Amino acid sequence: MARTGASPVTEFFCFHRDRPGSMPLREKLLEAHWSYMDGFELIARGPVFSGGVLTGSVHVVEAPDAAAARAFAFEEPVYQAGGYRDVLVRRWHNVLGRTMWDFPGGGGHLVLGLGSGEPADLVPARPEELVAYGSLLSDDGAAWLGTAALVRSADPAAVLTADRYDAVEVYEWEPGGRR
Repeated sequence: MARTGASPVTEFFCFHRDRPGSMPLREKLLEAHWSYMDGFELIARGPVFSGGVLTGSVHVVEAPDAAAARAFAFEEPVYQAGGYRDVLVRRWHNVLGRTMWDFPGGGGHLVLGLGSGEPADLVPARPEELVAYGSLLSDDGAAWLGTAALVRSADPAAVLTADRYDAVEVYEWEPGGRR
């Protein structure tokens, strides 16, 4: 799935949530995880935390289709070893058209707005505070399922219109991996 020239690609948002007690396994497989990720064209990546405790990883990847994105998510070494309790894979539209490497600096927050029906927040508020931002979509891109944003803001949830979503989740996020 590494980008090979003019092949069409689509962007996918992958959120791996840790299984309780998986930290020793994650530490053991860190180099294998990074080496695996090095083989892909990533828009953003990195660990997420709740209250300072590692709770998962986010990866925004370019892939030719949904099957390739799922293969990316489920062939990942920590997933294969049982380190994640679940994985969310959604087609994603990169509204800002940039990668996390285009927005250097420290971490921030992952904000997930989960919903359905009429799309919300298609045009981002406060783009200067956004590292990455886009709609979560069905595999065919026809149905809007929410919004995912990597945010550097004192009030990260405020980038979304909360009452337009079934749920809004906010996690601490740090850029991860190597370039």
